[in-house]
Amino acid sequence: MQRRLGVRADGAFGPVTLTALVRKLGAPAATAAGLGAGVSALEGAIILDAPLRLAHFLAQAGHESAGFTRMYEIWGPTPAQRRYEGRADLGNVKAGDGFRYRGRGILQITGRDNYRRFGKLIGVDIESQPDRAAEPAIAIALACAYWTSRRINAAADRDDIEAVTKLINGGLNGINDRLQRLERAKAILL
Repeated sequence: MQRRLGVRADGAFGPVTLTALVRKLGAPAATAAGLGAGVSALEGAIILDAPLRLAHFLAQAGHESAGFTRMYEIWGPTPAQRRYEGRADLGNVKAGDGFRYRGRGILQITGRDNYRRFGKLIGVDIESQPDRAAEPAIAIALACAYWTSRRINAAADRDDIEAVTKLINGGLNGINDRLQRLERAKAILL
């Protein structure tokens, strides 16, 4: 795989390899470097233990972040986004929380409660500084914490893209794009 990515084939999946991989999957250079710096989060989430897991993770992240080019949810606001405001299930209890805690990062973490919860898990206060969730190294750590908390490895190990997508997104939104991204990642990793 490292040879296919054009990096030194040393057998170690480190920052250089991850950076090259997400670049190959469409990430801009600066974003790829930041994501590459977060490789230890993938190790902690046991995503690197199986290439199929990593392929599913990258496919989902690629879809949610428009090919790793958008670390912020595009805000209209759409009718669905307007409904973020005042949603107690997301912890959006203060005026402006819907926009303030809109989707950020490679899996688009949404809602004050998720910012608080996942920020604590990775040791970064993103509740008081929500824009930090869009920083690539933090975004990958948040995505891994979310992935682990939802126990997504099992669905990825079964190669069940519908189950993985439902665990990420709640439905099958963008399933065709996610499937195309998965096939692309598999072609590199497997």
